[in-house]
Amino acid sequence: MDFDKVINREGTNALKLEFRERLFGTNDVLPLWVADMDFAVSDEIVKAIRKRMEHPIFGYTTRDEEFFNAIVEWVKKKHNWDIKHEWVEASPGVVPTLILTVLAFTEQGEKIVIQPPVYSPFFDVIKDHKRVIKENPLLNTPDGYRMDFDHLDQVTSDPDVKMFIFCNPHNPVGRAWTREELKTAGEICLKNNVLIVSDEIHADLVLPGFSHIPMASISEEVANNTITCMSPSKTFNIAGLNTAYFITSNPRLLRMMRRKLQAYHLFIGNMFGAEALKVAYKYGEPWLEELLKYLQENINYVLAFVKNNMSEVKVHRPEATFLMWLDFAEWGFSPAQLKKFIIEKARLGLNDGPTFGTQGQGFQRLNIASPRPVIEEAMHRLLKARNLIR
Repeated sequence: MDFDKVINREGTNALKLEFRERLFGTNDVLPLWVADMDFAVSDEIVKAIRKRMEHPIFGYTTRDEEFFNAIVEWVKKKHNWDIKHEWVEASPGVVPTLILTVLAFTEQGEKIVIQPPVYSPFFDVIKDHKRVIKENPLLNTPDGYRMDFDHLDQVTSDPDVKMFIFCNPHNPVGRAWTREELKTAGEICLKNNVLIVSDEIHADLVLPGFSHIPMASISEEVANNTITCMSPSKTFNIAGLNTAYFITSNPRLLRMMRRKLQAYHLFIGNMFGAEALKVAYKYGEPWLEELLKYLQENINYVLAFVKNNMSEVKVHRPEATFLMWLDFAEWGFSPAQLKKFIIEKARLGLNDGPTFGTQGQGFQRLNIASPRPVIEEAMHRLLKARNLIR
């Protein structure tokens, strides 16, 4: 696989291109924001979709035994987590699944805990449905981000707190949480009777030297209190194919989630997505291994470039994801000034830090899942802009 190959996505309705004017006020930015990749998918996925396209009827379809077996086998092989077919249900996407959990297990006015800085839709799925956000901010230490367990215990002890939406691995800070961290968080939620909804969409994108541990694999008790959201969409760059699913060993939780899927008629799915998932999980591991090596090299490049050319910009090495969380606080800009500077002077389209919570002030999120020449161009644009003020 030639990950260095630059592929022109113009004319494909790619969100990262089509939304430039809306988000940045101009098309004249190099877009490295939305979390998909600029790499061609594996040949096996392309062949599987082409084969299905040979049949001339694209009617309603269901998901077969092979679909669910592929998921069961993948999570066992990749994450050493034993699950059963009966625990798995397909869904149209991870964020829609989060919405369904909010609607199924909380009432208006009840509280839901999140850990900012965190993926911005976590805020939306709570606020948009008239629930109340309770923040348990992560601690930014010299050695990386950590959970504040004392504060997590404090906020979840509020009887109005019913749910904890957890990001594992964490977007945008790139943590792959350890078993001990997961055990502590899981036990706090059990003690305080708070349901865990674990977004694990980046599970397969744990970088060399680290491993992903599903929250529900910690213990039978934690598993019984957890709904896990997964998808091959980030892993294999098939976000447009609606390939998400959720897992829970708790029959009551599964039953209530299926009722919501039925109520909103979200149970049909995408026939091409189903074929892509089966092939990706069966044959995609070699492609993924090469991808992770390439992502690590891109991360190494960015870290070295920052260290050698703009050491005042702080960034922790990600343990997972293809996202980097850049701290520009020493540039002395207000959040609005930093956003304007990155767009107008660096001509980069990045994710603005405050969209991940107030803890994101002074930060920008950079997606490094692009060919190296693109990442090099981005860093040189950033340096050129930086040299205007330093």
